[in-house]
Amino acid sequence: MQKKHKFIYRAKLLRNNMTDTERLLWSKIRNRQIYGYKFRRQSPIGRYIVDFICYEKKIIIEFSGNQRAVWLESGVTIK
Repeated sequence: MQKKHKFIYRAKLLRNNMTDTERLLWSKIRNRQIYGYKFRRQSPIGRYIVDFICYEKKIIIEFSGNQRAVWLESGVTIK
């Protein structure tokens, strides 16, 4: 299996097995509920799979383990 396909397969598995915290956030940001911006969940970016991403605003939301801590990183190049 090619590397790209492995990441896509892994992202699908993660989407189907979200944590309670991820599920709660997804219910609040899906369907353009935040100022009309579209978010994706468990999306492959290069060699990483990020929890949530808004390509339009170049925002990545990543949960750290089971904690509720969220970090946002700017300056990441998103194509």
